Amino acid sequence: VQVVESGGGLVQPGGSLTLSCGASGSSFSIYAMGWYRQAPGKQRELVARITSGNFTNYANSVKGRFTISRDNAKNTVYLQMNSLKPEDTAVYYCTATLGATYWGQGTQVTVSS
Repeated sequence: VQVVESGGGLVQPGGSLTLSCGASGSSFSIYAMGWYRQAPGKQRELVARITSGNFTNYANSVKGRFTISRDNAKNTVYLQMNSLKPEDTAVYYCTATLGATYWGQGTQVTVSS
């Protein structure tokens, strides 16, 4: 399974950004998909996750600001990020899980004025 993220970049505090993640394979609809992030000097942490049944969960730090969604017809999962803060700055990684977990290469998100 190949996982590829896109959509990172530089955004001002309070701004919005949408990350996209495509995963290969005909079984996308039954993957659990997730977004993780890792800031410099910190451990990688779960940001948001969506199951094959569209159940979602979020890190407390992003609840109410970030939304994870999926489009099975496009083999794509999204992370809509609003009200971004400097502490959201990190490399964001997408994962696809079906038994094993497959990771993308990451995309940088920088929140700075």
